[in-house]
Amino acid sequence: RRSSDLAQLKQLSGQVDRLKQEDAMPAMVLNQYRNSICYVFGIYRVGFPGKKPSLRARISGSGFVVSNGLLATNRHVAEPWYEDAESTALIGKGATPQLEKLQAFFPGLTTPVDITPLAWTADGDLAILQIDDSAAVRQLRPLPFADKTPTPGELVTVIGYPMGILGMVAKAPPSVYERLAFRNDDQGAANELAALSLIRPSATCGHLGDVVGQKLVYDAPTAHGGSGGPVFDSQGKVIGVNAAYIDGFSGGTLGISAQALMPLID
Repeated sequence: RRSSDLAQLKQLSGQVDRLKQEDAMPAMVLNQYRNSICYVFGIYRVGFPGKKPSLRARISGSGFVVSNGLLATNRHVAEPWYEDAESTALIGKGATPQLEKLQAFFPGLTTPVDITPLAWTADGDLAILQIDDSAAVRQLRPLPFADKTPTPGELVTVIGYPMGILGMVAKAPPSVYERLAFRNDDQGAANELAALSLIRPSATCGHLGDVVGQKLVYDAPTAHGGSGGPVFDSQGKVIGVNAAYIDGFSGGTLGISAQALMPLID
């Protein structure tokens, strides 16, 4: 009886420790990996030769360091005309898409760095970009990847920049908020936030609802701008890349398995 009670106590103690670890996970991954998770800003255009661009738009997303000088994100962040209905219609008529600017703003850096798309999945929403080399960039830690398939029901933490510049300005001190809140200049606001060390990602947490092939479904909230951020498991390892959300359904945030990134990184 005593050995049975001890076994139950040990099991209960293990469960409590695991719950404590899971409760602490969002803060741990945010504090440990914050500087390697960047805000991605860009401008692209789609147009016909010799004419004013038919479409010119801004890009807002997230990304994270996966190895020295390489950044992971969604394909629709690195190549913003991907699966965009208006761009696709124009390209179908012979227009050409082009990136005007693509930059990464890292929490630990006071100025942005240029990034260049290197590779993307042909039938999925993943991409790898090259970060302009510098001493500061070389100090960024690659995020660790999980070596097992995630299990539905486990805790997940998503880190990124939901709402983009608007979200970071909303979190800024009152004096900065009042100066930037109504300025219609995302590039200028991003530069100012970086100079003030106010590029800060947000963490949300929830549970993994399902795993279907390379698709992850979870209820951690996100918004426009969170695309391309890392999804962590309860052990603090990356299991996926945040990709989209189903409007009107709180349990319908979608990610893509991090295992699908490996061929691109290679």
